Amino acid sequence: MDSTMAVLQVTIALIGAGGGNQAVNAIGDSLALVEARRQVESRPAATPAAKKVELPSAEEIAADPSVLPPASAGSNGTHVPHASNLSREEIFAHRRGGTSDASAILLTGVALAPPDAPEPVQGAINAANTIVGRPYVWGGGHGSFYDNSYDCSGAVSFALFGGGLIPRPLTSGDLMHWGAPGPGKWITVYANSGHTFVEIAGLRFDTVGDEQGTGPRWHLATADTGGFVARHPPGL
Repeated sequence: MDSTMAVLQVTIALIGAGGGNQAVNAIGDSLALVEARRQVESRPAATPAAKKVELPSAEEIAADPSVLPPASAGSNGTHVPHASNLSREEIFAHRRGGTSDASAILLTGVALAPPDAPEPVQGAINAANTIVGRPYVWGGGHGSFYDNSYDCSGAVSFALFGGGLIPRPLTSGDLMHWGAPGPGKWITVYANSGHTFVEIAGLRFDTVGDEQGTGPRWHLATADTGGFVARHPPGL
């Protein structure tokens, strides 16, 4: 659907519901998102578009991870190895509650979205992949979505922007009130006044330190959510 038409439909719906102030705010955010997306889409491509690759099924991957083709998920040039001894537990994301349906795959630091994931989910995962390994710097990713370093909310904002879900970078405090309350089916943002991270298709995208250092990267393990507010994009 054309972005401008989507803005118009949302605005009409809000005005019809009597939400005057909400409609005004929605217009501002929606138009900002349309303009931001227009600027991104108008940027010249750094490399020719990659040929679409038919991914094997989850069962085939679990039986033999080497069947995965090289990943072309981001500008970091990371590739999935052609041979691997990784177990299923080291590949598939694990959702809270123990279910693994429609979960993402993590190999060599790059997340692969489930084939049936909605477009915003795939966009968020692909965007996050492009900044994996960038260093952590407080305030990074807030002056502009495109930066050489990111803090926690800058990294989460970049992923959400990649899915067309926010028009501008948000702080962790902003994310405490963003979207709808509670966990989502595909995307859940956990935020408090000092930190934020996001779980997308069962993988955690976070800037906390590990053996590889500190900065935006994917994690298979979930994190303690005590003291965090859970929010999600409506419908996801």
